[in-house]
Amino acid sequence: MRLITDIFSYCKNNVPQWNTVSISGYHIREAGATAVQEVAFTLADGITYVQAALDSGLDIDDFASRLSFFFNVHNNFFEEVAKFRAARKLWAQIMRDRFKAKNPKV
Repeated sequence: MRLITDIFSYCKNNVPQWNTVSISGYHIREAGATAVQEVAFTLADGITYVQAALDSGLDIDDFASRLSFFFNVHNNFFEEVAKFRAARKLWAQIMRDRFKAKNPKV
């Protein structure tokens, strides 16, 4: 966790346009998780990264807009579309309600 928070801090100061980390759920789905489990575990990883960054003194609006996600895509088209839409909506709500992000790009 120290490595990821150091990367967030470095990028904020030195490469502010660079996406600092891609939070991956791909491997979770490949290991046999359902679409719901993939989103749940991936967002839990994201929450852990954000909390560690906040605990290290970073401001949510200084780094959170440059976090990205990497999900798997299976053959059930409608399930996958719903998964992506739900993941984006959940992440936006978590950032706004739990972490009090003000930046609309988060």
